[in-house]
Amino acid sequence: MPIVTTEQAQQYHRDGYFILESAIPVEIVAALRAECMRYVDIYEKEMEARSLKTQGINHYKKRYFVSNRSADSPIMTEFLFSELMADICRATLGDTAYLFHEQYVVKAADTDSKFAWHQDSGYVGHYHRAYLSCWCALDDMSIENGTVFILPYSRDGRGATDEIIDHEVEERSNDKVGYKGDDPGDPAIVPAGSIVVFSSRTFHRSGPNMTDKYRRCYLAQYSAEPIMNRDGSELWGRAEPLLRKGEWMGAPT
Repeated sequence: MPIVTTEQAQQYHRDGYFILESAIPVEIVAALRAECMRYVDIYEKEMEARSLKTQGINHYKKRYFVSNRSADSPIMTEFLFSELMADICRATLGDTAYLFHEQYVVKAADTDSKFAWHQDSGYVGHYHRAYLSCWCALDDMSIENGTVFILPYSRDGRGATDEIIDHEVEERSNDKVGYKGDDPGDPAIVPAGSIVVFSSRTFHRSGPNMTDKYRRCYLAQYSAEPIMNRDGSELWGRAEPLLRKGEWMGAPT
């Protein structure tokens, strides 16, 4: 049976998101969490070697975006190209899907670890077909530890359009900001192993981690076609096939 219901698929196209609670098996969550901390350790050592406190949107001992390390991790690769992720892509993107990007998003215990309202498409910087973001909770999520907040299409001032809003760079954090309204959004209060599934056109944010523990998620993103750079000369991200004519391709060998 498909993991995504008809009602959830309809919600994705109507509101820009839906939530699959406890969809990832416990042992896979544990393995992804261990890989996350292995890469955080590597990343911190890289920043320390260069005496960096800030690198792009990464802030030392506060928050990390550890991107595209799956080529060195069979655990991450098997999850990214799993039948679970193929089912989600099939229900949202259709019969063709490519891995576009993946990253760990880690918030340490720090009151300054929020992330501003944005569309994921706002970070690409030019028009492209909307892609899919699967925000996979590796810890139990709460408002206190800085879970993701989603703004449904009906409340963002646009409706369900294909528009990419111009984003401004927030000087202190280097975050891109695309929504400045007063709607707080809907928080994803979900257990570890849940997946918040949303479009790259959907506005979302996250609050600071006010607890004394890490808040970790794994973001897996997929596109219905290869996404190219502005002039079309090369890929903007990755384009590794997961679905072809509706058929699950499995992990690359």
